[in-house]
Amino acid sequence: MSRPRILLVHGSVVNGDITWAAQRPLAERFELVVPNRRGFPPGPDVDRVDFEDEAAWLDRYLEPETHLVGHSYGGVISLLAAARHPELLRSLTVIEPPCLGVARGNPVVDAYEARSALIWQATEDPAAFLRAFLEGVGAPVPPGELSPGLLQGARTLMVERHPWEAEIPLETLAQTRFPKLVVSGAHSEPFDLVCDVLEERLDADRAVLPGAGHSVQRLGEPFNELLTAFVERAEQAR
Repeated sequence: MSRPRILLVHGSVVNGDITWAAQRPLAERFELVVPNRRGFPPGPDVDRVDFEDEAAWLDRYLEPETHLVGHSYGGVISLLAAARHPELLRSLTVIEPPCLGVARGNPVVDAYEARSALIWQATEDPAAFLRAFLEGVGAPVPPGELSPGLLQGARTLMVERHPWEAEIPLETLAQTRFPKLVVSGAHSEPFDLVCDVLEERLDADRAVLPGAGHSVQRLGEPFNELLTAFVERAEQAR
């Protein structure tokens, strides 16, 4: 009997292997597919990253009955990919996707978008840019000199299309039958507000797991238990 298939889509800065390192124990009961997006090690630099192109690129990894999981920018990509191919999904999970547009008009979210946009204007130095970005999303800033991998991630981040420009097809996704889960880390009001909108508009399950900031999956066991239970419920709902 085949095992449930989980496709894990990483966000910005680091590749899939690093983003989902704490999910490796899940390979004992699931088939894990962890691609490295273009522009991240071990691949070469890229000139431009666009969430719409990335959603189309993800097609090659989607198969029938896939459980799709996306973190941060990967969450935006996953929302778009799910709308492109709802017939292939068994479930969808997103962790703090920065699709601020779904909550535009809320003053807290609008202010966060404005502050985020300034980061792209403040510096052309990858190291300084990365530190400012990590502080902005509530992620830990590594001390000392940045590794070559982090510097490449910073360069890729600098050429990403801003995720708040994404137009998430909420009505299309709301009409799909597969279960949805939205996860946040209880560290950022703007991210909580975006996740609240997704919960309401998509009729999604909602979970809040504090302790790891923006990268909730790095909690390891608490997130793995949550995802396992959600995937298994989706499997039973066939």
